[in-house]
Amino acid sequence: MKLDRYFREGLLEAGCDEAGRGCLAGAVFAAAVILPKDFPIEQLNDSKQLSERRREELRPLIESESLAWAVARVESEEIDRINILQASLLAMHRAIDQLSVRPEHLLIDGNRFTPYFGIPHTTIVKGDGKYASIAAASILAKTHRDAYMQELHQVYPMYGWDRNKAYPTLEHRLAIAEHGLSAVHRKSFRREKR
Repeated sequence: MKLDRYFREGLLEAGCDEAGRGCLAGAVFAAAVILPKDFPIEQLNDSKQLSERRREELRPLIESESLAWAVARVESEEIDRINILQASLLAMHRAIDQLSVRPEHLLIDGNRFTPYFGIPHTTIVKGDGKYASIAAASILAKTHRDAYMQELHQVYPMYGWDRNKAYPTLEHRLAIAEHGLSAVHRKSFRREKR
């Protein structure tokens, strides 16, 4: 499926997406990406539709060829304090804050966003499978978070985060039952209905 290059032609658009919202531990990550007009978008897709190897191949291409990109995160303690939805939106704001080029319009994956001062936005459900800049942001958010989970796995190998990336797999839940929660688990996940 071919992704659209822009939502509004003629505007400098940044795509934004998050990774790790449904996890039981660790930070939630978000990325913001502004692609140039000549970026080879046929290589992009929603990060969930790409293999891990393909995502890792695309990451340096996106980072080197983008007009601007940034990745930010919100740690588990802050997630517990403000809830995962607000933390995801905050991570997006932090990524936008770090862009070296100010976008004129924001394309947000999903159906909710807290307006970012001075920049109009459009929320797009499943936008990472529709717009190139959101797909690029999804790839950066996912690859940066996966690298972070590999680092945490070295500290907490008993949870299998090198494989499950802290998603609520059976392996992860059984490890929590056996070892308890780590310092980076989101304590608020217990209150969520699953």
